[in-house]
Amino acid sequence: MYIFYFSFSYILFIGIISATFYFLIPVFFLVLFLVCYKSEKRRLINGTLFNLFLTSTIIYLFLIYFETKDPFIYLILVGMLTIVSIILSSGLYFLLFFLLWNARQVKKKENTSLSNSLTLILSILIIILGSIYSLVYLGLPIWLAVIFGMFILIGLYFCIIFYNFLTISIIYQCNNPIYNQDYIIVLGSGLIDGDKISKLLSNRIEKAIEFYQQQKDINNKSLKLIMSGGQGVDELIPEAEAMKSYAIQIGIPSEDIIIEDQSTTTEENLLFSKNIIEIHSESKSYNAIFTTNNYHVFRASLFAKKVGLNADGIGAKTAFYFLPNAILREYVAILLLKKKQHTVVLALISLIMLVLSFLSFFWFQ
Repeated sequence: MYIFYFSFSYILFIGIISATFYFLIPVFFLVLFLVCYKSEKRRLINGTLFNLFLTSTIIYLFLIYFETKDPFIYLILVGMLTIVSIILSSGLYFLLFFLLWNARQVKKKENTSLSNSLTLILSILIIILGSIYSLVYLGLPIWLAVIFGMFILIGLYFCIIFYNFLTISIIYQCNNPIYNQDYIIVLGSGLIDGDKISKLLSNRIEKAIEFYQQQKDINNKSLKLIMSGGQGVDELIPEAEAMKSYAIQIGIPSEDIIIEDQSTTTEENLLFSKNIIEIHSESKSYNAIFTTNNYHVFRASLFAKKVGLNADGIGAKTAFYFLPNAILREYVAILLLKKKQHTVVLALISLIMLVLSFLSFFWFQ
């Protein structure tokens, strides 16, 4: 982190003393990102703004190097270009290998379902898009190549959205709430054999307990744990009841635990917990956070914002093999939150490319 600060400060310094003023562009996007993130962390646009900052910084590096020939900036560019070259030359093959390997690992350790097969589906899509890309350069008629190019553009569009989503998800992990909370909401997850806590859920509970203990050690302020989770059709008891029992076994006093056992979705977890907090606090001001798994924490924060709950989340660790599918599942869920917007964009891309294909059919005969 210190290297990043030093490098960015040095690059800005070179831009200022050389009076190029190109540095104002990345500075603008950085300030815009910081202002937006400070005012509201729980927005997808923050990921886009941060990536605009990174992109404009890279462009600025090239511009300032051509102006100054600075050796330090040259080293930075060489390092960046080396990484990009490796990614372009073998990154796609590595990604494909990793996705197929992960699909095999998930199949061995989890039940077979659509949500657990996303890495396999993505690897198949990459193979299909790669084949389409190859066809574009195999002497196809231009009008037909344009139609194939439409699918490549659509794939690129979804890649950009995924990159922005992944960026803000990672940044949001850096959230460190102050030790002055009144409530911690623990988001539920499915039980094993109808009444047993899964590893995924135990990590969420233990993350909340870790914060609970740290706050008591730092300022001796007690807080309430809200175990949130209803009873699924294949569950013998509500998730909240099982979560409470687990926390008590670890040593949390029963009087410090509140259960919310009616919710069936993440949105309901947060909405119903918010209602309980407002009743319990007698509508007085309060501080609250929630815990879930690290891959899920950003999307959960969007639901917290939606239901009017002023609470940020902290993420519990997740087994590495489980992360790729989980992240892809979160990404698909994020896409569905804005499905109308994405449908319009896809329709525009398709329309433009089909018109270009139609025109090229007559121009290049």
